[in-house]
Amino acid sequence: MNVNSHTAEPETGFDPLLGWGCGHVNFEPLVQSTLFKSADDGSLINDLATNYSVSSDGKTWTVNIREDVRFTDGEKLTARDVAFTFNTAIGSNSELDMSNLEKATAINNTAVKFELKEPQSSFIWRLRYVGIVPEHAYKKETYGSNPIGSGPYQFVQWNKGQQAIFKLNEDYYGKKPYFKKITMLFLDKDTAFAAVKSGDVDIAEVEISYANQTVNGYNLISLPAARAQGVSFPMQNNTGEKSLKGDPIGNNVTADIAIRKALNLGIDRKALLEGVVYGKGDVEYTGVDQREFGNPDARIRGPNLEEAKMILENAGWKDTDGDGIREKNGTKAQFKLYYSSADQTRQALSVAVSEQARELGIKVDLVGASWDEIYANQYSSAVLYAYSSIDTFNLYLQYHSKEADDTYKNPGLYNNPVVDGYLEAALRATDQDQATKYWQLAAYDGNTGFGPAGDATWLWLVTIDYLYMADETLDMGTPQRNAGADILGNIYEWKRVNAASLTS
Repeated sequence: MNVNSHTAEPETGFDPLLGWGCGHVNFEPLVQSTLFKSADDGSLINDLATNYSVSSDGKTWTVNIREDVRFTDGEKLTARDVAFTFNTAIGSNSELDMSNLEKATAINNTAVKFELKEPQSSFIWRLRYVGIVPEHAYKKETYGSNPIGSGPYQFVQWNKGQQAIFKLNEDYYGKKPYFKKITMLFLDKDTAFAAVKSGDVDIAEVEISYANQTVNGYNLISLPAARAQGVSFPMQNNTGEKSLKGDPIGNNVTADIAIRKALNLGIDRKALLEGVVYGKGDVEYTGVDQREFGNPDARIRGPNLEEAKMILENAGWKDTDGDGIREKNGTKAQFKLYYSSADQTRQALSVAVSEQARELGIKVDLVGASWDEIYANQYSSAVLYAYSSIDTFNLYLQYHSKEADDTYKNPGLYNNPVVDGYLEAALRATDQDQATKYWQLAAYDGNTGFGPAGDATWLWLVTIDYLYMADETLDMGTPQRNAGADILGNIYEWKRVNAASLTS
């Protein structure tokens, strides 16, 4: 089974404590087990864990684990390994955010206690994605290039810059995958598509530009992603204030809620979906529409160009000089929109937004730039960002008030005490259903919220599916909901159809 997926070659190897399987992009680590995993519907189910509980103050999580699990070197996996993994992750200096974990302690062989500095309902996602490593065989310098784990597959070899090979873990405690061997290829998307055309790969991720391509013997698979594309708006007026790095803060146009409301109501997201991403995705209003913690009431019914124009008129934005651009108190309805010059899709979305905004009398000046330049201007100009919503803690980081600390979370410097309260309540919740209620209220409570029905902090546009070319003899079962980046997440269900002799 030859696979080229969104899982890029890891610079530090296959070490969960340095980002393998978790971090900026979360995915099935193959070699290691995790405490929890995702069901096809996106809900969390047990992997190593058998159950868990949270203390009344939300600061202590206790997880019980299976007692029948062994690492591939024959040693038994116990709660000590779980505690070691998380304690080591605290200072790993990777993309893992373990700053709220005080310590993990093995209570006995099958129970581990996690003590948090502050309540954090989203801690469940740390337990979902961090692969467990063996305390007896872990060395930071060497583990990544020769990992030992207890997952469905066993590491065989890594040819850097080319591929990594994994074989079935015959002693795996869970449902065993059909495929005995996986060769993970590290190809860029254009090279991957060439490999598809030559029949050298079973499944490969391809660019959205290939959405209308057909290749004999392959099916195009479109998998939804919990990753939204949207425009961030500076929420403060320009008063001359600077960030910690000296970057400008504030924009007198986007700070006006009428501008933000009008764009949210007037932009035709369906046209963007069909015209830019070939219909391979969905329209997006809140950044988390597709998630169980999204709030349908926070959305708006659009597009409505005439109502959007009325919002602007009533707020004093009028085109008095006939140049097609509205103005208010001498200020033109004009602002810059930055996007990554290396990303053709973001460029195309930015161009389309600019063209549609002009129909409202709003001029959007496009700036393709490097990320360093984008970050330097994010507090004073709009930016076309992509946002992953798998971990609920990202909601807190995205919308809770903060100082201008030059990180890309909450680039608009949104500050709403009511929303802050909901976000804090969501984190303090000891029950996931209770947390969901507060995440939803933060988006809109009938009066205020970060969504377009409230403060319209962003102009969310679309989610874009991950596209894969898959050999027509490959049955991939039921892909996990909104996990297009994690193509291997349901590897347990994959099999060949009408080709039993091709098992590899």
